[in-house]
Amino acid sequence: MMAYQTVNPYTEQTVKTYPEHTDAQAFEALGRADAAFKSADWGQGPIEKRLSVLSKIADLFDERADDLAHAASIEMGKRFSDAKEEVKLCGGIARFYADHAKEQLKPTPCETSLGEAWIENAPIGALVAVEPWNFPFYQLVRVVAPAFAVGNSVLIKHAEIVPHCAELFEALVRDAGAPDGACVNLFITPDQVAALIGDDRVQGVALTGSERAGAAVAATAAKHLKKSTLELGGMDIFAVLDDADLARAIKIGTAARLSNAGQVCTAAKRFIVHEKVADAFIAGLKTEFEKARLGDPLDPATTLQPMSSKAALETIAKQVDEAVKHGAQVLTGGKVADRTGFFYEPTILTGIDKNSPSFKSEFFGPVAQVYVVKSEDELVALANDSPYGLGGSVFSKDYERAKKLASQIETGMVFINQWTSTAPELPFGGVKRSGYGRELGDLGIMEFVNRKLVVVAHG
Repeated sequence: MMAYQTVNPYTEQTVKTYPEHTDAQAFEALGRADAAFKSADWGQGPIEKRLSVLSKIADLFDERADDLAHAASIEMGKRFSDAKEEVKLCGGIARFYADHAKEQLKPTPCETSLGEAWIENAPIGALVAVEPWNFPFYQLVRVVAPAFAVGNSVLIKHAEIVPHCAELFEALVRDAGAPDGACVNLFITPDQVAALIGDDRVQGVALTGSERAGAAVAATAAKHLKKSTLELGGMDIFAVLDDADLARAIKIGTAARLSNAGQVCTAAKRFIVHEKVADAFIAGLKTEFEKARLGDPLDPATTLQPMSSKAALETIAKQVDEAVKHGAQVLTGGKVADRTGFFYEPTILTGIDKNSPSFKSEFFGPVAQVYVVKSEDELVALANDSPYGLGGSVFSKDYERAKKLASQIETGMVFINQWTSTAPELPFGGVKRSGYGRELGDLGIMEFVNRKLVVVAHG
């Protein structure tokens, strides 16, 4: 297993290495998390105190935006301006639950002949959150914020390449007034994660990551009868119909594929374009890809950041080479950039055959796959011919036409005339091998609650 360490993707230099927590330290942390959950002053206490802490968390995200964004730029190469947007979103998520959780969690009456009945929403215990590096703060707050509102505590196992971001998040939560144990960061191994899940004090697991990691964690959770939510890979479509605003589709499509160096679960990975506009769209996309300016994530002039790690760069390079080996054509890019830093050239692939292994593989980098179709039926069939179902986009000036298509696409989310995005009030999640469960919004807060029925018999 790779050590927890900060390696600057732009300079390729190791900044700091972090020691892993021992088994004893991990279970001591679980003891503190369990105590926070059981505390009459926190998990079992009035919701108002927890919502006050969430409000302060939102304030601290705003106050510390520059420092947090800088850390993300250094650790995983995120452009500074994008990192600041991520931090802003984190503050928005914390504030959303601070403002709305009391209403979301209020008891719901049930009509019954047995008497007076209602459903209460109670906390269930400590949660384990296994989270990825690509949005090092957002991935954490979207688990922690609703958990705090409910009264659950959270043990965080963050990705090995963003340990400093994990520490900064834990410190921010503590400084906002959360009690000891409410949110604990752990530098632990997958085996230690499995051991924690097996403990009776842990009652839920949230994971965002690869299909392989999700399957392993879900199997462990199921073995111990624990609730889990998974947000895994995606092969999101970016559908461009023959009546689409091409200039807008090209501009948004470029951002949807190259943002965060393409390292986004909901990035536009498969561009499915109607044959009537295919030549114009592909030409425009190629022009925009070739305008990308590779450089220092801290430099405002940079438009394409490096990949997050050497391993990520090697993986995307191998995937493109494999696609070409099986018949794909490279319209632009197609190789590792000849410079210092983990940079991969913006790449457009066409001609990927359905029999190619690349056809159903997620490309987690700045690589676009382009397919041309003759009809809406062909578009839907191609869109659904994927093991994944996370998000997707449909571009058309005819909203009714686009909405009809959106209803036929097998994903958890579809956006019309914009790329798959996120907001505090919108539930986020997918179907098929993209996972199950939802985070954010009204649905997300209800994933890890005890929906307790209470009935009072009259007479």
